[in-house]
Amino acid sequence: MYNSLIVDDNKVARVLLRELLEQFPLITIAGECSNAAEAISFISNNKVDILFLDIEMPGMSGLELLRSLDKRPVTILTSGNKGYALEAFDLNVVDYLVKPVSLSRLMMSVNRAVELLKQKDVELNTIEQDHVFIKENKLIRKLDLNDIYILESKGDYVKIQLADKYHIIHSTLKAMEDRLPASKFLRVHRSYIVAKDKIDYLEDNVLYLNNVPVPVSESYRAELFKQLNIL
Repeated sequence: MYNSLIVDDNKVARVLLRELLEQFPLITIAGECSNAAEAISFISNNKVDILFLDIEMPGMSGLELLRSLDKRPVTILTSGNKGYALEAFDLNVVDYLVKPVSLSRLMMSVNRAVELLKQKDVELNTIEQDHVFIKENKLIRKLDLNDIYILESKGDYVKIQLADKYHIIHSTLKAMEDRLPASKFLRVHRSYIVAKDKIDYLEDNVLYLNNVPVPVSESYRAELFKQLNIL
């Protein structure tokens, strides 16, 4: 079962979507919200697998809401306006549904979302092994965890630094931290995660890995010292 959240300022639209979703046995409707502020609070305090999100809402739009989330549920956008499609897919949403939504069209979207969630479950299981698969544009690449030196936040992207090259993937540092094994990787700054066995030395709150400097913030310094097992 996958928990879903419906966010739409139009009550009739919420009711119609709920009635359609009730025909999908794998979908549980965990809640409904009428604006972005309610949705942010709900997502922060509840497990949401699939987000059905209207775009045009008073105050904060659905697109603005998505940009504000550190960790996004699998998202299906809905709108009466086709004009947002390009901007929507730039946010890596699963689908873009134009209202009124038909059952057959919704079924396609839900199936895509469920397949993506199943793939994520597989990734979560394999991340504890010695490799991970990352997606760069249309290419899915196998990456050995032992080759990773540094992960750096770049907004909605993460730069994965290896010894002599790097990869950039669409993710957040928090999402990567949640999935990477804590036995191998350590958060040292709000913008950096490092591989513990790749640390060469620490000087003046700066770590060096393969001659690359990484700042250490005060909030992570104590845990870093504990992990380094300093004599």
